[in-house]
Amino acid sequence: MDLELKPEELVFQKEVRDWFETVLPEGHHMKGKTLITQTKEETSWWQAQLNEKGWGAVGWPLEDGGTTWSDPQKAIFQAEAARAQSPHQSPFGITMVGPVICAFGSPELKAQHLPSILDGSVNWCQGYSEPGSGSDLASLRTTAERDGDDYVVNGQKIWTTLAHWAEWIFCLVRTSNEGKPQQGISFLLIDMKSPGIEVKPIYTIDGAHHLNEVYFTDVRVPATNLVGQENEGWTYAKFLLGNERAGIAGTGMIRNGLENLKNVHAYLNETAAESYQADAFERRHAELSVRAAALETLENRALFAEEGSGEGMILPLPMKALGTELQQDMGDLAYDMLGNESSIFYDSEFAPTASDNEPNYRAQAPMMTHTMLFNRASTIFGGTTEVQKGIISKFVLGL
Repeated sequence: MDLELKPEELVFQKEVRDWFETVLPEGHHMKGKTLITQTKEETSWWQAQLNEKGWGAVGWPLEDGGTTWSDPQKAIFQAEAARAQSPHQSPFGITMVGPVICAFGSPELKAQHLPSILDGSVNWCQGYSEPGSGSDLASLRTTAERDGDDYVVNGQKIWTTLAHWAEWIFCLVRTSNEGKPQQGISFLLIDMKSPGIEVKPIYTIDGAHHLNEVYFTDVRVPATNLVGQENEGWTYAKFLLGNERAGIAGTGMIRNGLENLKNVHAYLNETAAESYQADAFERRHAELSVRAAALETLENRALFAEEGSGEGMILPLPMKALGTELQQDMGDLAYDMLGNESSIFYDSEFAPTASDNEPNYRAQAPMMTHTMLFNRASTIFGGTTEVQKGIISKFVLGL
């Protein structure tokens, strides 16, 4: 992000940059890791580091453990995190359920959950999608029936990222069949240790286990775990999805990825007998860079949009659509550039390695291939690109 910074913002930028360089020095094993390549322990460690500095949830209200940062400061922090190739915070607590609890949760729910989200000691997952209810989320069928002081939950969630890590899950459940489908949905927090919960793994095309199915059979949940009002969960879900989609766009990751593609291509040109043609690479890389600049412009507008404005609510939609398509096209370029090595060394004990003294860019072949395969799904999760474009055409273009 290119911003014309004021003197006080330059001081803040230096503070942030110095901290990242201290905590993540060159060669640190956590640099460049993402949520799908980090372990649970590594993810919790990184959240604890940020929280100790007071930067664990920069977008939360100060009274809930957040900051008083201005929009430019938040933008600077994001840019410096990307520059430092910092590992990822788990979005399910910090970016998704945390802000919902801050905005709509009872004082008791805030006291119970916000501290453990901030310090990284408790991991969350998201219970939204169901078989047959993905982009058409309002058709969900998992039920929560009131029984005394509890809700009794029955149903199934699918594509639940890192449910096998999570201690808690935030769920959309059906509490009424009256009126429109959206009017009978509630937002419930459920302890994953509750009797009646079963988690089954889903292995994806990249060979990894990060997705799951979650089954609920007569799971008793205290009614006090309801966020906000019963049957008002659709409002909270839309609030959450705006944060999720903006994050999925991955502007910082894209910025780093484009720079890394240049480094890898230059290395291959020097060391490989045959390499991807320079003119073809430069043309494709330039086209991707122009699209990345457009995405950053949207990000700037979203960051500085007036709170609660129509622009602030709608911009995450094109950001998600453009960002995920860009991630896929970057992966395709990496795959073409690496050639046979992208397949030969994928998930292989014979893959080349790098050292602190000699950074072998060829050693990135397995991870770049993994990312390319994982990103095939990025235009689907968080709302499919086709659905996002349909919403944009209706509410922005008036079609």
